[in-house]
Amino acid sequence: MDSRTPVEPTGTVAQYLTFSLLGEEYAVGLLKVREILEYDTVTRVPKSPTWVRGAINLRGRVVPVVDLAVRFGQKPQEISRRSCIVILDVVVDGEATVIGILVDSVSQVIDLRDEEIEPAPAFGTKARVEELVGVAPLGKKFALILDVDRVLSSSDAAVAASVSLPSAEAPAGEGVATEGNER
Repeated sequence: MDSRTPVEPTGTVAQYLTFSLLGEEYAVGLLKVREILEYDTVTRVPKSPTWVRGAINLRGRVVPVVDLAVRFGQKPQEISRRSCIVILDVVVDGEATVIGILVDSVSQVIDLRDEEIEPAPAFGTKARVEELVGVAPLGKKFALILDVDRVLSSSDAAVAASVSLPSAEAPAGEGVATEGNER
């Protein structure tokens, strides 16, 4: 029998949802995630920023969908069978707002201790360093942990949150300027 006392980790454990985007693994705190939706109809909204893909009708509520690839300065994401919209609760000017982010695919939920999260690298990521909480091991690679409140900074989130469908738009989001309903 081993007489050594096991060392207890000191940090708290938090859960993170991991997802793939632009060939990299990202993670967001699970407490920020409201739900995950299969990619479906997204209504384009005139005069919205290029990184706002459009809006969806989520049980009667207009929810803007942000294309993180464009937000990170890349070209718009291609939609595949695995594309998802992760619905997040973000804070905009002190108030909770619901925003969707378009991701290539959702991977898994992981548990991380505080001490497992390393500082974000200053180079080599599509997200800006200030938009990252840090990086954490994920098998042989790392997951970049996003600070969604910073990725969708107050001014950006305010613009996205103000997205509304044109007044002539059908309540169910079945307008002519939609994408994703070709299935």
